[in-house]
Amino acid sequence: MTAENKSFGETAILTPANAITVGRLLLTPVFIWMVVHWGAVWPTAGIGALVAFSDNLDGYVARKMGSTRSGAFLDPLIDKIVVLACFITLGVEHKVPWAAIAIIAAREIWMTWYRWSASNRGISIPARATAKVKTMVQDFAIAFVVLPWTANLRWLQLATIWLAVALTVYTGIEYWIDGRRVEAALHHES
Repeated sequence: MTAENKSFGETAILTPANAITVGRLLLTPVFIWMVVHWGAVWPTAGIGALVAFSDNLDGYVARKMGSTRSGAFLDPLIDKIVVLACFITLGVEHKVPWAAIAIIAAREIWMTWYRWSASNRGISIPARATAKVKTMVQDFAIAFVVLPWTANLRWLQLATIWLAVALTVYTGIEYWIDGRRVEAALHHES
């Protein structure tokens, strides 16, 4: 689809994609409350799935109606807030090891700072497909705790969370290397 056919320009703020992104943020406390008070029951899993799947939906809507700078900023930031809030809740509930949460949180905080810093220098670093895989595995790590079918499979939960940690670290390194390459290419051109 060409830019002329898109409904929203790059500077738009009030877009359907951004509304979905903010909706995901607003639905997260409901999911957290359900995890704490109801545990691994189907309604909790359903709300968790809605939160997770809305991430793909907002990206789809943004591609169809027009990507915006506000969406490019909000979506990854809210993704990180949602994932960390869920993991911290699962840590408090003794469902996920704190060491895993600390590693994921450190990478996500660093990544937010790094993207902001790179953006301020005029550097845009595109996400790779591995970042989507990382997000999917993080979502599965949360899902396996709240799905009634897998709530008692501790080995599966631990294997998934540590796989998520490995992918989180790997994609952070990958993003940093890509950023250095983009920065070097910009300096080479000037």
